[in-house]
Amino acid sequence: MTHATTGPAVGFLYPGYSAEDDYPRIEEMLAAGVRLPLIHTDIGEDAHRVDALLEMGSAARLAAGVQELKSRGAQAVVWACTSASFVFGWEGAREQVRELSETAALPASSTSFAFAHAIQALGAERVAIAATYPEDVAEHFTAFLKAAGAEVVAMRGSGIITAAEVGTWGQEEVLELARAGDHPDAQVVLLPDTALHTAAYLVDLEAQLGKPVLTANQVTVWEGLRLLDRTVSRPNLGTLFTKG
Repeated sequence: MTHATTGPAVGFLYPGYSAEDDYPRIEEMLAAGVRLPLIHTDIGEDAHRVDALLEMGSAARLAAGVQELKSRGAQAVVWACTSASFVFGWEGAREQVRELSETAALPASSTSFAFAHAIQALGAERVAIAATYPEDVAEHFTAFLKAAGAEVVAMRGSGIITAAEVGTWGQEEVLELARAGDHPDAQVVLLPDTALHTAAYLVDLEAQLGKPVLTANQVTVWEGLRLLDRTVSRPNLGTLFTKG
């Protein structure tokens, strides 16, 4: 199988196989001539557990996919994983991205920083977290966002251990997660798992909650476009993509 290598492209390092089909879906929804090549990284143990997540996000696991992304024309690279970036803490996650950028010789970021930057882009201060993870893992995301300057007014964990299970969730489960995690004081609701299919539900999520919703695969693509200094306005991808 051959892949196109011309034109603007953001490369994604995606752990395992759960909701990776959100990326070609978003590429189609963008209709902006930007390619979103994706490489699967070896996740080791599929577990939303801090020790497993630290190994999943190790420099060696990320570095393994970089050359293939570059061969497919990637001009920036994003580690498409929230939990295996925020578990390192703010400074550790910065180091993870710095090492990835150095290895790739390209601009780099991760889904955790994508959330931080997207919250800022929306001009929001107070957020609610509707997480699939166990609460002890979700608490690490709360700490990460606080380091980014956001106020977390509510955090709900769902106790799901594996990305594989999260990847089976459909629209009703995703909408229920968002509703359960919302809070009247929250200006934005965050769904921080790249294993969760959300691309097809963004408009419905925001209609149900009556406020912006940021989901992991959505913000990851937005962050990649930001690294390329490209702005694409697409209301079908949520409020975040109407800022252009």
